[in-house]
Amino acid sequence: MGKITGFMEFKRQEEAYLPPASRVKNYKEFVLRLTDDEVKVQGARCMDCGIPFCNNGCPVNNIIPDWNDLVYDGEYRAALDVLHSTNNFPEFTGRICPAPCESACTLGIGSDPVGIKSIEHFIIDKGWENGWVTPQISATKTGKKVAVVGSGPAGLAAAQQLARAGHDVTVFEKSDRIGGLLRYGIPDFKMEKSHIDRRIEQMKAEGVVFRTSVLIGTDFPASVNNWSKETIAPAALEKEFDAVVIAGGAELPRDLPVPGRELQGVYFAMDFLPLQNKVNAGDKLKDQIKATGKHVVVIGGGDTGSDCVGTSNRHGAASIAQFELMPQPPEKENKPLVWPYWPTKLRTSSSHDEGCERDWAVATKRFEGKDGKVEKLIACRVEWQDGKMQEMPNSEFEMKADLVFLAMGFLFPVQQVLDAFGVEKDARGNAKATTDGEGCYKTSAAKVFAAGDMRRGQSLVVWAIREGRQCARAVDEFLMGSSVLPR
Repeated sequence: MGKITGFMEFKRQEEAYLPPASRVKNYKEFVLRLTDDEVKVQGARCMDCGIPFCNNGCPVNNIIPDWNDLVYDGEYRAALDVLHSTNNFPEFTGRICPAPCESACTLGIGSDPVGIKSIEHFIIDKGWENGWVTPQISATKTGKKVAVVGSGPAGLAAAQQLARAGHDVTVFEKSDRIGGLLRYGIPDFKMEKSHIDRRIEQMKAEGVVFRTSVLIGTDFPASVNNWSKETIAPAALEKEFDAVVIAGGAELPRDLPVPGRELQGVYFAMDFLPLQNKVNAGDKLKDQIKATGKHVVVIGGGDTGSDCVGTSNRHGAASIAQFELMPQPPEKENKPLVWPYWPTKLRTSSSHDEGCERDWAVATKRFEGKDGKVEKLIACRVEWQDGKMQEMPNSEFEMKADLVFLAMGFLFPVQQVLDAFGVEKDARGNAKATTDGEGCYKTSAAKVFAAGDMRRGQSLVVWAIREGRQCARAVDEFLMGSSVLPR
């Protein structure tokens, strides 16, 4: 490593945030990137640990020690090349990935782990600022045509890799803009959409064709079809293209079937979050769900719930409460027990810091209201015994609620897509396909492959990028007999 004793000399430095009172006034990113001098010090903290567990902790197997060393030496262009060798879109992961690599960091066993995510953020932003991120146009064309259904991180990664292999790639997206859940599931204050837009321009220069507002399949409910203007049958797609990659997101949300669920004001999180992103993009909406001046309750303690909290804060909600069914996790993980795996511990997001009342081991029993509108939520406290949930005696309470957002995770991808292609599904309702061996990522349909949430279910952006890259290699092998694309 560049400085062998750096991990003993320097402390971890977190990226700074703009203060809450300032950042809730808009939807801009508020994370302040490390300076050149600061990132050099953080790169110096990377140990000569022998076995870099961070590489395996990272789903795309980023070569982390190498670019840490290069950053320490000020070799930013070389660091960018190493970073891009495993990750098509580090500006996405450098902003919204929860960084399982840091949980696997060897230094983290007895100290604070290396700030891997902040260094990644620095490298890619430095690359864009200096014009180092340019189209990689294939010198030869194969004459093969590939359709990619879904333009989230899995679909974009697959499309870019296949285009660089010389194939003619067309990406189909049911929404009016490219990006999938990156575009309409991630609030702008966590990732501004200009990062997607400039990648789209790069990919267009590499030969990728994008078609928006196109739905692939039939018999969709209105909630899926509301932004699409054209529908194409899978059979037509399979006839025109030599291979098809289905890479949509896990979009079916987990519902809460309790009395009063039908009341106006009780919404899924994804009924709420995309609308603000559309407004930020300049769209005029008649019926945007607004939290302004309202008492908001968010049910679900994960990232999607946190995004509802942050958006409600920016709307100017009167109050925000967030409930989680599971018990409150410990503030610190038991490192000897869980390292190098992702630990269960209390995680407080930037949205929580902006203002939110949080509570755990709470179950919602019913919603109550008047004139068809929700006014309050009736809940109780629960305890877990032998893996079973039980209501605690005399623990029922009520909370004022003008708006309730259900953010309890997602079950599986839109089933009509899988049914329309006729692919076999696994027990969880995802497209059934293996990830290794001959025929990996290939579904039961003749020339249809699946990647990302469509194959593995709800997961992280970094897992989607990994699967998109690996699926692209599998498609290239299917079309050409061999592939030089990296996995």
